[in-house]
Amino acid sequence: MNASPGGGETLYVKEPKIYPREVSGRYDRLRKIAVFVLLGLYYLMPWLTWDGRQAVLFDLPARRFFILGLEFWPQDFIYLALLLICAGLSLFFFTALAGRLWCGYACPQTVWTEVFLWMERWVEGDRNKQMKLDKAPWSAHKIGRKALKQFLWITFALWTGFTFVGFFTPIRELGIDVVSFSLGGWELFWGLFYSFATYGNAGILRSQVCKYMCPYARFQSAMFDRDTLVISYDEARGEPRGGRRKSADPKALGLGDCVSCTLCVQVCPTGIDIRDGLQYECIACAACIDVCDQVMDKMGYEPGLIRYTTENALEGKPTHVLRPRVIIYAVLLGAVLTGIFVSLGNKVPLRVEMIRDRNTLYREVGNGLVENVYRLKLINQDAAAHRYRVTVPDYPEITTEAFPALVLEAGQVGEFTFTLTAPASLGAGAMEVDVVFEAEDDPAIVKVADSRLLLPAGNGQ
Repeated sequence: MNASPGGGETLYVKEPKIYPREVSGRYDRLRKIAVFVLLGLYYLMPWLTWDGRQAVLFDLPARRFFILGLEFWPQDFIYLALLLICAGLSLFFFTALAGRLWCGYACPQTVWTEVFLWMERWVEGDRNKQMKLDKAPWSAHKIGRKALKQFLWITFALWTGFTFVGFFTPIRELGIDVVSFSLGGWELFWGLFYSFATYGNAGILRSQVCKYMCPYARFQSAMFDRDTLVISYDEARGEPRGGRRKSADPKALGLGDCVSCTLCVQVCPTGIDIRDGLQYECIACAACIDVCDQVMDKMGYEPGLIRYTTENALEGKPTHVLRPRVIIYAVLLGAVLTGIFVSLGNKVPLRVEMIRDRNTLYREVGNGLVENVYRLKLINQDAAAHRYRVTVPDYPEITTEAFPALVLEAGQVGEFTFTLTAPASLGAGAMEVDVVFEAEDDPAIVKVADSRLLLPAGNGQ
């Protein structure tokens, strides 16, 4: 605890700013590739077109969602649920297999923080220059540097917020509204909110989000075991640590391979010392591996003092990659993904809701015929207009009629009064029947609705 101005003690201390040292290496290159790919998808996707419309658009007012040629409606909510299940299973699978890969390479917090760090280094210089600038008294030079950094941060954050809203409002129309200062209230609110969240999380809070706000940091250990691939310091090889000349023999000095350069601490975005063992603050960015391998190369030592490994491997025990939890996660993930793709491949752009008229069970219309009335709701989820025919293939003697005709424009929702007329001698009581709806100009659009046909009791053959 720190002493308070009044002489007492306080439970709260200001989080010191972390100045991550710039590093290069194979894992740094992988992170940069991930940043460019993920942010490229985020910023470019709303500007792409597909079949004459925005490739990815979540049109909330119209309750229609377009994703690369696929169109989804609120009735397709099951796909969102399945995607969330896939996301959870993927997180469990990759965490059990290789630790916090998501955090180190694909988490939005990591990706956007990396970009904000690039801008900060470009304006203020490397780690030492940033620390020197922050300690220096305010001057025109310092104000200019800080102002330029804030300008870049805020501009990038506003562009991020604009792009976010562009997934829900056609982005070209949104751009015109921004230029003409005619944004709607909700568009302005969410654009500024997402901009502020990006600026605050990636520019100001940074590692504090990972250490204190992200729930994954707290429960990740429950998914680790001794065969999970994590970033670890080889204590048996590195200890006792200490400085020495490059030409010195560490064994003669009674030292391990660690030269106590502390570069692994300096490059860590959360400010931890990986030599203290596995810690929940580690986001597995592997920056410490890159910089340690460079030091080992300069000293003429074997690389890998800090590396991806398992607890069993560090203790000289065999590592089991395929183990029950990994296999179970993989099987479940594969099953759900297969189900999604099969369902999407067989998805019919027509939804049918057929409900009996509750006011009348049935009515006799003469000539030995009985009529059942239904309320019919059709949703044409296709990009073209269609006229639909209705049949009951299992019972040719049943006739159908809809008021008005079943004609729907693209994306139209229609409600109709619909009747099934059957001979009273067809059966007695309730019968289950399958009613088939088919687009007259596209035989591939077929939907079957099961319904109940009521007939007078005692009229069965």
